[in-house]
Amino acid sequence: MMWQHFIWFATAAVICWAIGAIIAYRSNRLSPVLIPFGLGSAIFMAFIIGLWISLERPPLRTMGETRLWYSFFLSVAGIMVYARWRYRWILSFSTLLSAVFIGVNLLKPEIHSKTLMPALQSAWFVPHVIVYMFSYALLGAATLFVIYLWLRPKQRIPTDEELGVCDNLVRIGWAFLTLGMIMGALWAKQAWGDYWTWDPKETWAAATWLSYLLYLHLRRQQNDHRTAFALIIISFILLQMCWYGINFLPAAQGLSVHSY
Repeated sequence: MMWQHFIWFATAAVICWAIGAIIAYRSNRLSPVLIPFGLGSAIFMAFIIGLWISLERPPLRTMGETRLWYSFFLSVAGIMVYARWRYRWILSFSTLLSAVFIGVNLLKPEIHSKTLMPALQSAWFVPHVIVYMFSYALLGAATLFVIYLWLRPKQRIPTDEELGVCDNLVRIGWAFLTLGMIMGALWAKQAWGDYWTWDPKETWAAATWLSYLLYLHLRRQQNDHRTAFALIIISFILLQMCWYGINFLPAAQGLSVHSY
């Protein structure tokens, strides 16, 4: 599988996701939605697996490669939320956001070489990044949900069920974020001799983790959903800094051990 094949797999996947999103607005049954949406995710995953085989390494090194996983996990998060709570809009939003990341990859593909630096040849590399990408997708879905609730007519106060959906997405996403950080610490110990060094990437990861933890504590202590929603937006901005924004900061230029 070569990178030039990406446009065909991505187009087929987005079409399937779009069909599933449209059907969701016309049918209350799960199977007519799950079949095309699941097929789209399977097609997209088939490309990732094919690229993995072609590169002879997991496609997780560059920003372009991590965007592949993010697009895939967004579709997974979307269908999970729909299957559990039947929110039709989540499929449209997850399809749109996946398409945006796909478009970025088409316009600005990263270098996809076969070589991996020694630090990335650890057994922790694949699970660490995949778990992180899944947590990012869930937390991204929570952010989309908050934006959706904010854009609704002002007189519609979020119901307890809607707040519970948001809380559950953050809880699960934060749990996977925590697992990813633990894996990263074990990997760092193996690769660089210490679990934590306050590298710029690690510092922003800690800020992101603490911000979502603050949201969870705030939601348990009070019912001011507006403050909590604002905190989710702030947390997601921190997450973006942790994911790729750190690459543009002077503190990480050539000094970070996470510069690959």
